[in-house]
Amino acid sequence: MQVQAMPSRTHKRSARLAQLIRIYEHGQVSELMDQTLDKLFSMEAAEAQKDVEEFSAVLLRFEERYGIESNDFYDRFEAGELGDDADFIEWASFIDMYRHAENRLAALRDEA
Repeated sequence: MQVQAMPSRTHKRSARLAQLIRIYEHGQVSELMDQTLDKLFSMEAAEAQKDVEEFSAVLLRFEERYGIESNDFYDRFEAGELGDDADFIEWASFIDMYRHAENRLAALRDEA
């Protein structure tokens, strides 16, 4: 007996997105669908904005503690100039999360 693998989450999401695109391309979208998507993007953007603000506050605390801006720190950390202190690893991780949240926010606002 052959068992068919369940589609991965990514594949399922891609298929749903393709379906949505086809609906829009064929002009078969309803006002409800438009309103729902607008609301979804608005809610997701609000969450991403919250993340940006929270990560920004964390980064500011690191900047104040070490007297260096996060971008300068990150460049030096990535170049191997600062070592692997636990605080530095954590700071670099927060910079990555902050940048990811900013990119997500820009995409949700169609600024990418």
